[in-house]
Amino acid sequence: MKLAKVLCFLFAISSATLFAQNSAVENEGAGCSVNLPTTFNTANAKLPDPFKKLNGDRITTKEEWVCRREEIKKLAERTIYGEKPVKPASVTGTVSNTKITVNVAEGGKNESFSATVTLPSTGNAPYPAVILYGNSGADAATIRGHGVATINYTPTDVGEETGNRTKSGPFYNIYGTNSKTGTLTAWAWGVSRIIDVIEQSGGSILKADAIGVTGCSRYGKGAFAAGVFDQRIALTIPVEGGTGGVAILRGAAKESGAQSPSSAFYEQPWLGDDFSAFQNNLNNLPIDMHEAVAMVAPRGLLILDKPGAADWLASRSGYASAVAGAEVYKALGVDGNITYHSNNTSGMHCAWINEWKTPVEDNIKRFLLKTANPPTAPTINPKNDRTEDMTDWIDWTTPDLTGSTPIAHYSPSTPHSPLPTPNYYTIKGEPVGRIKPATPGVYLVKQGSSIRKIVVK
Repeated sequence: MKLAKVLCFLFAISSATLFAQNSAVENEGAGCSVNLPTTFNTANAKLPDPFKKLNGDRITTKEEWVCRREEIKKLAERTIYGEKPVKPASVTGTVSNTKITVNVAEGGKNESFSATVTLPSTGNAPYPAVILYGNSGADAATIRGHGVATINYTPTDVGEETGNRTKSGPFYNIYGTNSKTGTLTAWAWGVSRIIDVIEQSGGSILKADAIGVTGCSRYGKGAFAAGVFDQRIALTIPVEGGTGGVAILRGAAKESGAQSPSSAFYEQPWLGDDFSAFQNNLNNLPIDMHEAVAMVAPRGLLILDKPGAADWLASRSGYASAVAGAEVYKALGVDGNITYHSNNTSGMHCAWINEWKTPVEDNIKRFLLKTANPPTAPTINPKNDRTEDMTDWIDWTTPDLTGSTPIAHYSPSTPHSPLPTPNYYTIKGEPVGRIKPATPGVYLVKQGSSIRKIVVK
């Protein structure tokens, strides 16, 4: 009884801070009730207010962000990405020193795919890991040089690129070729299933609570979507994603030389079918990509752009998205968890450059190794001729949200080590045991001095 009281007390005083870390579940807001409007006619040329709820009220506490984020998620699925299905009925697989296999069963249909694992030559197992879309994005050697494993994931093994709006691949074999979901979301679903398998593997090789994701170009769009939708991802590093990635769509539609939203929609089935209604009418889009940036908060986000590679990549709109999205990081008290870097002169698309080495290393230390603290302010380092006047885009103010600061401060002197054996309790603090409960409900997990909430479905 005493332990139950202690657990409930600790949960009550720390609930506002728990969600600052990458979550133990894919979507913390799954239990929030969201009723979307049936039509959208915002007629807003500026960026929508990320703090304004669907009912018109603005959030006033940090705790409210969980359900406001869920509203944004539902809007993003409905108007931009297409729906990301929840975890299938069965996800099984294996993790070895060289490979991850994933087997999925849903609705009587079965599909499988795999990814290649490369362990670092430094550090000790279990290792943090970064999932690389098509072996692209942040430099794999730099990642492994810090004792972090890399997982080479081929997204087209899950959702194929067809060169038009038709859909094919294992994701669509399960959910139907007439699914409205775009391939960016299908690929993100594949990342989530990889994380499921890592979670189930026992943690002897890879750490499920220290996962990053990266990719460049179309795979930069994909890596960003993965980090947006799965809150278990601790660090997201989209590289040169352009339109359909980090860049605000309202901006890409106007930016000189940038790929238009309509072009991105038809180039590949990246975006959801319902984006068709907004591709040439961006002012009616009820959200924009700065709110997708905000969905990553309070987790680590490092956006890498390269303006010299091509105007096509909409770096001005990427800058605007990062700066606007950073306002949510500020409001949540995790200012330093977002970094934007485009201050370089390279003209080679997706080529690794030295200017990116330090930002990548710093973010690995902060969010995967957890040996360094984030800075106290967002790091926004743009190329000076690739910025935007944000008064052209923002007509809302950032609220001073009340509640405990939602950030976990890690001591640089304390390396990230394996967590103690978990003990599970009901939400009332009644002991359940050391095995994750199978009965649906909300539970508390105590590991050492750490206590967090999980949802079993």
